[in-house]
Amino acid sequence: MSWWVYLERDDESVDVTSHQHGATYCLGGNPSAELNVTYNYGRCWRQHGWGNLADELDGKTVETTIPELRRMVDMLGTDRTDDYWAATDGNAGYALSILLSWAEQHPDATWRVS
Repeated sequence: MSWWVYLERDDESVDVTSHQHGATYCLGGNPSAELNVTYNYGRCWRQHGWGNLADELDGKTVETTIPELRRMVDMLGTDRTDDYWAATDGNAGYALSILLSWAEQHPDATWRVS
């Protein structure tokens, strides 16, 4: 199971640097701010006082979420393991670092999480 996270403006995904991240991604990259994140990371976030992606981001203006995303990335770090699915602080922090980088590019957009 996983969350789909989108960064939108006027109900359309905004463009970001082409990426190949997340549990499901396009070979060759995807320029849309869309990320599939495993539920496995939720345990790491909860241990650090954060809820799940839907509770923390869905429907919120991106600008309002940047400080908390930055705090969580700093706390968790971004040292990933070779196993994307492993519920480690580094894997969970890396996923949030991707969202943070998009947020910094489009602070006027809105999060949608399903």
